Order: sequence, then structure tokens, then C-alpha cells
Amino acid sequence: MEKLDSIQLSTFNRAYFIGIGGIGMSALARYFNAIGWEVAGYDKTPSSLTDDLKNEGISIHFEDLGSTVPSQFKENDKTLVVYTPAIPKGMGELVFFQEQTTNLFKRSEVLGLLTRQSLGLGVAGTHGKTTTSSMLAHILNESHLKCNAFLGGIATNFSSNLVLNPTSEYTVIEADEFDRSFLKLTPFASIITSTDPDHLDIYGDASVFLEGFQKYAALINPKGCLVKKEGLDVVSEAPTISYAIESKTADYSGDNLRFEQGKFLMDVVTPSGMLNSVELGIPGIHNAENALACIALAHFLGLSEEEIRFGLQSFRGVKRRFEYKVRTEKLVYIDDYAHHPTEIHALVSSVRLLYPNQKITGIFQPHLFSRTRDFFDGFAHELSELDEVVLLPIYPAREEPIPGVTSDVLLDKITSKSKQLLPALDALNYVSNINEGVVLTIGAGDIDRIVEPLKKALS
Repeated sequence: MEKLDSIQLSTFNRAYFIGIGGIGMSALARYFNAIGWEVAGYDKTPSSLTDDLKNEGISIHFEDLGSTVPSQFKENDKTLVVYTPAIPKGMGELVFFQEQTTNLFKRSEVLGLLTRQSLGLGVAGTHGKTTTSSMLAHILNESHLKCNAFLGGIATNFSSNLVLNPTSEYTVIEADEFDRSFLKLTPFASIITSTDPDHLDIYGDASVFLEGFQKYAALINPKGCLVKKEGLDVVSEAPTISYAIESKTADYSGDNLRFEQGKFLMDVVTPSGMLNSVELGIPGIHNAENALACIALAHFLGLSEEEIRFGLQSFRGVKRRFEYKVRTEKLVYIDDYAHHPTEIHALVSSVRLLYPNQKITGIFQPHLFSRTRDFFDGFAHELSELDEVVLLPIYPAREEPIPGVTSDVLLDKITSKSKQLLPALDALNYVSNINEGVVLTIGAGDIDRIVEPLKKALS
């Protein structure tokens, strides 16, 4: 970190990204491209996101070039090299840059460096941070304060994961706990949505995981604030504001959630009074909770009630977060990134609230062998709330298989009367024949590849 703290970004004019197609990496690539740097990078496979980056003028390749990366990016004094921990340690380009006296840094380190130049507004938590950070960024962007933002998803309002307002002093950051990345940040204020254990392949156990969040909370500027979901066991020297749905004791409480004339509404109890019939642009109990956190932080930053109401009402969500793909009188299809039992619970309970008498069919792709192993019973319990379950094989991401951890074992634990395990293409063909009720695609792996074909079939 000493080396990183001592560098001046103004000395560079090029950035090279190893894993440029990742959602967090691509936001940084877009930032450097926007300020006029020459930007290039590697990713394993093409995607719609790498297509977008190419269209924005960024050079991307999909084969490991090893030491034969473009010569201009070998100029150490002019090139900042950024990599993601998801890249295998033996990847040729990564090894090449490690062997050079190069400015090679993790994505989280560079993000931390950038956000130290402004007032950072972090959004941390096992669940909800992408939607909450995007919602917060939209509210601020529509207000007198404006903001910059590095987001972990493609926000519909921006059609991007990057927001730039160079004259604003605020930067919204999705503070990711994976690989302890959020400990590289210097937040002025932060929301913490949840601390349910996850990434136990990194942290080891739940107590160490919680300790990571406590260390993050300790980084918050005492002149800022910590906005946390009521009941979370984290403390900060900064003033603390709590929020919860239907609470008698939280500082901000969301009450009387309802769906009226196509609008999702809630009443909000605040320390300074009641906000009646606040309209949310996106439905869901979990999104009402996310909105409460944003209202609390927006109040702290001095936004007016009018600015907050307009920002919430006009927020259109994030790609792959409770994203409507088909919405007709007989059939609804929603795509969601949920990959933890708590997230699946929030998704299914929200769908039940909105569509109480409809059959719900869910296609779920487990993400990581380790996460599936750690939460076998939790996944089985939440998936059993679906009327019909179509399970896909486990998406391994960065992991090798773990003996005894398979989708077959998970399927056996699910108690839904209708359940089956199918390869992705067979699942697509099977669900394409549904003509009424609610269909969900759920997961964080490559299940997104069947989303557009399924939308087309169901339409």
C-alpha cells in the first residue's frame, strides 16, 4: 500500500486491465477512457459488456498474450496495470507484469486511490449493495449535489456502471467484501445493508467475516455517518443511523408496504416526521429496505424531501436485479442475480407479495462449490418455496469441484413437488413452453446467457 499511496495518477496516460470484462473492472476502464487515457485489456470471453467497451474505443482481446502484450503498455512509467483477484495466479499476462517493475495493482486498490480524492459514500453488505448504491447514485445525480459513482451493475437510468460529475465532491462506491476489497477504501459515510456470512472460502468462518465488516465500519470518517440495518453488530466512531421495515425502534422505518394502481408505496417514519406514500420505482420488500437506507443517508447529506421522492420514484433498477423481462396479463418473467439463500428469500417473498395467486417457476444456477456446500440447507429451504424448481449444474467460477457437492445433492434436499435438474439448454427449452404464472431466472454465474433467448421464447 505504501507504493500505491505514493503514486500520482497524473504521471500515467495508459491503463491495462487483466479481466476487463468484470463489472467492477469495466467501470474503472470506462473512467480512465473518459479522462483521455489509452485503455486496453484482456478478458476470458466476449460478452455484451466487452462489446460495449469496444464500442467506446477500448481495445480488448480474449487470448492470453503472455509477454507479448502491446508494446506501449510495457512502458512502466506511463502504464497503470489493474487486475482482478478472479484471474488465475498462473495467467501469462499477470505473471509477465508481476515480473516487471511495473505499477500493478488490484482493482480495489485503484478504486481506493480514486475515491480518496473525494467524499466517498460506500455501500457495503452481503446483499443489496448493487441496487442500493445505484439507487443512491441516481437520487444524488438528480439532486443539487450530483455525484460520481463506480457501481457493481449496469444501472438502467445510466445504462452504465459509471457516473461522472467532475464538479461533485461525492463518489458513490460499491464496497465489496470479496477478498476484503472494501478495506482499501476511505469512506466518508457508508450504508451497511447486511452481514450474513458469505465468501467463507476467503474468510474461513462467520466470525472472521463479521470482523471484516467491523474493520470496514471503523474506516468511516467520524464527521460522516454509518447507516446500518437495525440489528447489525457493527459499530463506528461516526454517528450511526438505523433502518428497518416495520420497526418501532429503528431511526427510519418503512411501514404499510402496498401495491396500489400499479405503484409500489410505503410510509416512512423518520426522526423528523412521517413521509406518507413514498413511491418506489422498483417493487419488492428488499427494495423498500434499500430505499430506507438511501433516504437516511440522503437526509444526512441535506437533500430535500422533494429531491428524495423524485429520485426514488424515477429509479428504474439495475440489470439482473429483479429485472422484468416479460410482463403480460397472464405471464411474468423476472431475472435476478440472487446467489445466496437470504437473497432468494427476498426475491421469492417479494414475488409472492406482488403475485399472490400465481404459480412460480424458478430456474436456479448455484454459484461456487464452496458457497453451495456452506449453505446447502439454506438453499434447499428457500428454493422449496417455489412451486416448481429447475436446477442447473453448479457454476464453478474460480473453483475446482468439491467431492459430494453437486446440484444432485441439492435437488434431493428440495421439497417442492415439482423439481428437476437440467443442463442450461434443456432448461431453456422446458421453461419456454410455460404460458402463464411467474418465471424466474436466479443466479450469478453464466445463467445470464439464457435470459434473452428465454425472454424471446416467452414473448
